[in-house]
Amino acid sequence: MRQKTEIMKAELFNFKCWINTSDSAELKSNLEIFLTESEFTILGFIDHQFSPQGYTCVWLLAESHLAVHTYPEHDKSYIELTSCVEQKMNVFKECIEGVFTIV
Repeated sequence: MRQKTEIMKAELFNFKCWINTSDSAELKSNLEIFLTESEFTILGFIDHQFSPQGYTCVWLLAESHLAVHTYPEHDKSYIELTSCVEQKMNVFKECIEGVFTIV
């Protein structure tokens, strides 16, 4: 029996913001929780701590990706989520706004 395949509309939704922290451990922990609460499917994760400062990480999602870049010299971070599922992105956005100050 052939499995029925759902055809997705070719569209992406994007949420990006600056937040008021550059703590890599806090970001990694909270953002992973937010992705889970938003019901994203995490396929992979990679990060890099720069010397003398700065941190970048990326979650590969079944629904696209989340990227984070910190700027410790300004104590802020840039967050960008791209998703093909608008509802999940909106839940993630609410999570961010409930914990961090958007600057």
